[in-house]
Amino acid sequence: MNSPPITQASKRGRVFFVGAGPGDPKLLTLRGAECLRRADVVIYDALVNERILDHARPDARRIRLGAGGQAPEMRQAEVCRRLVELAQQGLTVVRLKGGDPMVFARIADESARLADHGIAFELVPGITAALAAASYAGIAITQRGCAPAVGLVSAHAEPGDVATDAGETPLDHHALARFPGTLAYYMGTATAAVWTARLVRAGKPPDTPATIVHRCTFPDQVCVRCRLDEVAGRLDAADPASPAIVVVGPAAGLPPALAWFEQRPLFGQRVLVARPIDQAAAWADSLTELGAEVLIQPAIRIEDPPDWRPVDDALDRLADYDWLVFSSSNGVRFFLRRLFARGFDLRRLGRVRLAAVGPATADALAEYHLRTDVTPDEFRAESLASALAVGAAGQRFLSIRASRGREVLADQLRSAGAVVDQIVAYSSIDVAVADAPVKRRLAAGEIHWATVTSSAIARSLAALFGEDLRKVRLASISPITSATLRALGYEPAVEARVYTTTGLLEAILEVAAGPVSRPSLDGSLPPLPTHGPSD
Repeated sequence: MNSPPITQASKRGRVFFVGAGPGDPKLLTLRGAECLRRADVVIYDALVNERILDHARPDARRIRLGAGGQAPEMRQAEVCRRLVELAQQGLTVVRLKGGDPMVFARIADESARLADHGIAFELVPGITAALAAASYAGIAITQRGCAPAVGLVSAHAEPGDVATDAGETPLDHHALARFPGTLAYYMGTATAAVWTARLVRAGKPPDTPATIVHRCTFPDQVCVRCRLDEVAGRLDAADPASPAIVVVGPAAGLPPALAWFEQRPLFGQRVLVARPIDQAAAWADSLTELGAEVLIQPAIRIEDPPDWRPVDDALDRLADYDWLVFSSSNGVRFFLRRLFARGFDLRRLGRVRLAAVGPATADALAEYHLRTDVTPDEFRAESLASALAVGAAGQRFLSIRASRGREVLADQLRSAGAVVDQIVAYSSIDVAVADAPVKRRLAAGEIHWATVTSSAIARSLAALFGEDLRKVRLASISPITSATLRALGYEPAVEARVYTTTGLLEAILEVAAGPVSRPSLDGSLPPLPTHGPSD
């Protein structure tokens, strides 16, 4: 049953059994991500976080197994048959399993069928849920002096209690009761009353410490510390279909000195990021690092301008200008990409000087090894215009901007005696329809914050969500954005003192500081604390 050499099976395709880890998509291994990038087909279990599929090619076929999937009734024999069939078509298949594929994942059935047909396969380990649950709950499951061993136990079903596949080995509860260390129970939510009672009857003290880790590694993780005989009652509030690990043993009762996950300042809070999709990832990562659950709902999308001819004309006449003035990082990228697309390189800029409205725009220029000559201390158009107005008389400025925006920069420079030309380097277009899950959660009051990083985003959010936008705290990046929100009838909860995404994050943290808002077992979130500069 060993996997045949790659050279023998290359014409028949190949199957990778990849461990997806416990939930957080960043816990996928590098090898797992590499396999996904090669996949023609991905067959994955329902509990796998679908964000992990972002590593797969856009054209890769995706087959979801389990409730709500494309093949919810597919039995194990059918899964095995499909794996063989796809590989025999010469396709590269990733069979994506939650946790580690060798831990309670029935991988032997699937790999045996492949071996019988001479199909090559590879096993790619993942972080199994028990180890992740311990790390994310702050439990040292091999604590010196009280936990010299760890046992992984499947409590999914037991003969005589609930339906189970034929041939499943019954648990020896007497042996488990005598186990000298930590027991980690998988899939034990629905059967908790059975296995905990049997464990106690077999001699395990009812007051043995236990910790239930619900949705481990997810932003709404819940840890419940209790006694063994309280586990079933504590799980009554949980969704039986949601994953939970129960850690049993003395290590589960030690003070949670290693707890870190739930101590992060934004843990338990949901944040809506409304930036364009290609700009949302880095901002979302910063929020996630601080514990937030991030929902991405672009309010605007950024596209090519409707007509490149004005940009092309300006590129042909760059030597006529003394200054290039960039009002956004998008302007930098679209303008320079067009320059390169025309067959030019950075030498085309010649002696022209560069001005940026703020550090993010200056950073975008730095990506192309360009340094700004002027970046104002206060990051808005008025400050940039004031910085450039000194000595502007007789100078020629090319302002590179979006399809919409304020005229203040050009107006002030012209008032100072400058000659100003403006070109639209990119289009800013409102998103017309909100994602249904985001709209539903916002209407239900399940989102704590919405970040508003421009006036265009403010107007689009108001159009997308209307009155429901009053159910979320609005975090504004600048006084100008705040003024737009107020004109629309919405009061920002916080406003950044420094008009950058970092400043906006600091403003949110000032209000969110204090007791950690922890999710409950039913997934609901408590309200935010009401102290802060906006109150």
